[in-house]
Order: sequence, then structure tokens, then C-alpha cells
Amino acid sequence: MSDNNDEYWMRHALMLARRAWDEGEVPVGAVLVHEGRAIGEGWNRPIGHHDPTAHAEIMALRQGGKVIENYRLLNTTLYVTLEPCVMCAGAMVHSRIGRLVFGARDGKTGAAGSLLDVLGHPGMNHQVQIEEGILATECAAMLSDFFRHRRAEKKAQRQAGKLL
Repeated sequence: MSDNNDEYWMRHALMLARRAWDEGEVPVGAVLVHEGRAIGEGWNRPIGHHDPTAHAEIMALRQGGKVIENYRLLNTTLYVTLEPCVMCAGAMVHSRIGRLVFGARDGKTGAAGSLLDVLGHPGMNHQVQIEEGILATECAAMLSDFFRHRRAEKKAQRQAGKLL
């Protein structure tokens, strides 16, 4: 797959991340692609769904499995704006995706090499090809902007409380 296609799908994932932001969720988006078409997409929704597993990647994998009517998502590429956590990396191994493309690294919980390397662990029964850094600046900026905005809101709320 060419870099141009990778950028196209990562831009789609960024648009999905914006949906998460609009819903008050951490802005992470994911799109699952098979044979050049999106078969699953998701954005973070654990707060709104009251579900700790409602990460963007899990939502996209679930939808993809329903579309192709198989839990094995062979020959697919998952595009995600942020390096996956341990839970999501495990789901990728179990679903047998072929390739992961992510934007920004996550030094706190990343399981594709930053904190842990679940996807590259030699003991895993399936290896996922990893491509990182596609639109990394845009992906990281969205997350930074979200948390800066959230901190500013909390500060304004504290100050408003003091004025009352």
C-alpha cells in the first residue's frame, strides 16, 4: 500500500478522533481497511458507553468482524491515530489483522514498542506488521490540544467557583 493511501486513511481516522473530542472523549480514531475499502471504524467512547473496552480500535475491529462475518480479520490494515494500548494490541493479535498503521506514539500506555511491545513479542501466535508515524504531528497535536483545552476548562470552573 502506498504512503498516499496511508495518509488518506489516517486523515479519515483523524476525522473520527474529532468525533470523540466532540463527545468529550479522548480523541482517538481508528479505521479498518480491507481491499481498499473501510469495513470498520471507531472512535473512543468508553465514557459515553460506560464501557472500558470501547476504545477506537476495538470499535473498528468489532464492526469489521460483523461486515466480513468473521472474527479473523485477515489481510486488513488498521489505521489508528495513537499507538494502541495492551488491550487493543491483544485484540489485534487475536483478530489476525495484517498491518497496523498508527500516528502518534504513546509513552504512557503504548503497546507497539513505546512502553511494551505486545505486537512484536516473539511468543505471540500472530505477528502484525507495524508502520508508525503517519501524520504523527497532526495526531499528536489533536491530543495535546484536547488536554490543554480540558485543563483550561477545569481551571475556569475552579475560578468560577471561587467567584461565587
